Amino acid sequence: MMKAIYFDGSKAAYREDLPMPKCEPGHSLMKILVANICNTDREIMKGYTPGFSGVMGHEFVGEVVESSDETLIGKLVVGELNEGCNDCIYCRTGREKHCLSAKAIGISKDGCFAEYMTQATHLLHPIPEGLTPEQAVFAEPLAAALQISKQVHIDASLNAAVIGDGRLAYMIAQVLALNGISMTVIGKHPEKLSMFSGFAKTKLYQDYFEGDAPRALTGDECFEYVVEASGNPTGIHLALHLVRRAGTIILKSTYTEQTTLDLSQIAVNEITVVGSRCGPFEPALKLLKEGKVTFPDVEWYELKDFEKAFASSAFKAGFRIG
Repeated sequence: MMKAIYFDGSKAAYREDLPMPKCEPGHSLMKILVANICNTDREIMKGYTPGFSGVMGHEFVGEVVESSDETLIGKLVVGELNEGCNDCIYCRTGREKHCLSAKAIGISKDGCFAEYMTQATHLLHPIPEGLTPEQAVFAEPLAAALQISKQVHIDASLNAAVIGDGRLAYMIAQVLALNGISMTVIGKHPEKLSMFSGFAKTKLYQDYFEGDAPRALTGDECFEYVVEASGNPTGIHLALHLVRRAGTIILKSTYTEQTTLDLSQIAVNEITVVGSRCGPFEPALKLLKEGKVTFPDVEWYELKDFEKAFASSAFKAGFRIG
């Protein structure tokens, strides 16, 4: 039996009676060393994934103890989330994460807030020598930030804004700043915005409003690229207000609530909207190893103290497990 944080469809609980996962063909069994809490984990507790019950968590570093690839045994790894069927049009064309029957760890299958977890072997990435588990655990969210540059050609001679002052916004802003683009981060919390001062200008949401109404902006005040990473539906409305005509919005947020948009504004102003999810792990591990991106220390907890961990206001909270 093993310890884990288990979501029963309505609430999470710490348990010590869950069975050890079995390593199926093509998969690897890992002893989880550290695992970080993502905002998606909090959204799951609010009903983000109806019908899901199981072990939570998807940001992890584990030690491989059993594997379909014997060369991985004993190595420390991070892993991608989405395991596809390997047969459909999406899997056959390199879009496994969009497989209609894909299973995502901690979201639609058992995840990493546990002593052990399995995942498809081809989704695992060994940690480079010299990179600690405490650093490498940022690989998954950093990969999501790097996905933007895979999807959109960013012209560094123009400008960009990131809406949001949380963890994902911090990673995205650092990644975009690496190419030298003029960067502005827009948030609601002055104390959080102060963290961005080394690589971006900062603005408060309210700077773009007069009372409750959006303030009229000139083209020079707007942005060629706007990344929405606030996690709040108000963010996409602000993005539409801030983006230049014929500019690009990159949507990183996922919302539990539904929202409405003026689609005519998108058509008339020829705005490109790009949805963006998971990204490439190898460049993320390389940036972490080389120190090109850095993050505040994680606030660590034991699994049994998960309620305190989920309530933490630290930059990142996580679990030391193995």
